[in-house]
Amino acid sequence: MAALVPPPPPPDPQFVLRGTRSAVNALCFCEGSQALERPLLFSGSQSGLVHIWSLQTQRAIAVLDGHGSQSVIWVQTLPQGQQLLSQGRDLQLCLWDLAEGRNAIVDSIRLESVGFCRSSILAGGQQRWTLAVPGKGSDEVQILEMPSKTSVCTLKPEADAKPGMPMCLGLWQANSSPRPLLLVGYEDGSVVLWDISERKVCSHIACHEEPVMGLDFDSQKARGVSGSAGKELVVWSVDGPQSLQVCGTHKLTNPGIADVAIRPDHKILATAGWDCRIRVFHWRTMKALAVLAFHSASVNCVAFATNGLLAAGSKDQRISVWSLYSRP
Repeated sequence: MAALVPPPPPPDPQFVLRGTRSAVNALCFCEGSQALERPLLFSGSQSGLVHIWSLQTQRAIAVLDGHGSQSVIWVQTLPQGQQLLSQGRDLQLCLWDLAEGRNAIVDSIRLESVGFCRSSILAGGQQRWTLAVPGKGSDEVQILEMPSKTSVCTLKPEADAKPGMPMCLGLWQANSSPRPLLLVGYEDGSVVLWDISERKVCSHIACHEEPVMGLDFDSQKARGVSGSAGKELVVWSVDGPQSLQVCGTHKLTNPGIADVAIRPDHKILATAGWDCRIRVFHWRTMKALAVLAFHSASVNCVAFATNGLLAAGSKDQRISVWSLYSRP
């Protein structure tokens, strides 16, 4: 009888970025025009700093200090790649101008929520874009038109719903519709789909027993995924009449998913675990592909680049960058 051949061991990171000197809470690749000339990765840290990393030299080329030593929980580039948003626990959301070597705050928004909910953007045209931020009320989400900062609406659940605080947000728009939609993961473990134009809830699913910590949505497949403080990774879909349906629940070994990300080619999914692990799944089948055990403390965030690179940021102050299941 032939001996069973064990599976190959998980790969090592392609490289590791060090120097944040505090926990890494947020990551974003530069996907605009600048990325073609010099690949960049942005990270937000607990010390309040945003680092701009060159993936060619594997070093920080700039450090942005705009949040008064208060933890940065979200970073996101705008489509042109020359502007960056950073959200901090100082209740400021800063807009940075990065064009031609500049690193200057050109605008900011005062937030009114002290929670850990990351904001979300929907960039239609290059000049105007939509921003969702946690609102003044503990269960509210505010929608702004940017860059004018015009308030579009405030989304507040019905009085008898009581979902708790919004924990994560995901703005999106179907190709066949001009109407922006918002997915919200709440403290009570529910995921809710809002119609922003109608200011109403389209659908609601109670899919987690613990607060939803991260979600991502594949608008091509109308299918999303959410992770929570519990052991469940839940896949759900949005059908034609904008109704959420649970597709499957996947039990994990250990509790606590801090973040989830679907690769831009819709092939694989990565999760950031409180157990120091990065887990990789096949997005269509949800087959487990790899468990990456590199970090020595909880993994707080994961992000994919359009070329397939995966970055993970950890409480251990390191950012690991991986090349996995390369795109053909």
